[in-house]
Amino acid sequence: MDYRHLELLREIAARGTLAAVAEATHRSPSAVSQQLRAAEKEWGVRLVEPFSRSVRLTPEGELLASGAETISEHVAELKARLDARRGAPAGRVTIGTLPSAGEALLPGLISRLQGSQIRLELDDFDLAEADFGARAHDADIVIAHSVSGSAPPGTERLESAVLGEEPLVVALPAEHPMASATAIGPEEAIRMDWIGVPEGYPFDTVLQAFEARTGQPVRRRLRLRDNRLVEALVVAGVGPALLPGFTTRSRQGMVLRPLTGVRSSRLILALSRSDRRARLVVRTVLNLLTEVTAELSVRVDHSA
Repeated sequence: MDYRHLELLREIAARGTLAAVAEATHRSPSAVSQQLRAAEKEWGVRLVEPFSRSVRLTPEGELLASGAETISEHVAELKARLDARRGAPAGRVTIGTLPSAGEALLPGLISRLQGSQIRLELDDFDLAEADFGARAHDADIVIAHSVSGSAPPGTERLESAVLGEEPLVVALPAEHPMASATAIGPEEAIRMDWIGVPEGYPFDTVLQAFEARTGQPVRRRLRLRDNRLVEALVVAGVGPALLPGFTTRSRQGMVLRPLTGVRSSRLILALSRSDRRARLVVRTVLNLLTEVTAELSVRVDHSA
């Protein structure tokens, strides 16, 4: 049995197309197709079938792909036990993160790793909630978020751990008519022109919740991704916005108010493939990220 054939099926299950598998594994599509034909010859069954404009795994292909996940996880767990016998965890851990969570968590993580044999490789990306799962196939840990209180769609085949819960705050221009309010709820929200985020991004679900509670639309004057740009526009008097509580502080020209009447926090999640999470060095980093998040939560509670 050629284990590489099982890994190929796992990649097809995760990425959906042969072209995506080829790009991720730095091979040509023809080389991937050739390996797939060799796998079908070895197992004596069809492993993929046409679907829409691409292919999907047959039931037999799904069976073997799930077996690949199980084998990879067992191998990783065995290696983790071996690493534990050698002493302190060591090796490289790749982390992909949304910028706002990275800003909050990574400085504390890096500080905790000083003097260790763990090396970090970092990437940042700002995505719609449904797109985080795909990134977890190219990194050991993807730091994602969700305002819905559950793991983002598309992460069903991944391990998902809650690192912590971060409060959301409403940032308003200091001269805004609602700046004197003690909190912002649905009735206040529908009277304001917001700086929002693109559709599909978690913070937009908060404004949608305001709409559901009142039956009236919330006006979004702009839709932007970058929190620092949004913060600068709030200070400039453009309008209010939702911002993360761990890294947003009151400053001249801007006031912060809590949310009421809807879910007012986001879950910060760590997404990983099961075989990657089984590695001792990855588990160590995940534990440290949980510590950092807990420390931030205490700090925010004390400053409230």
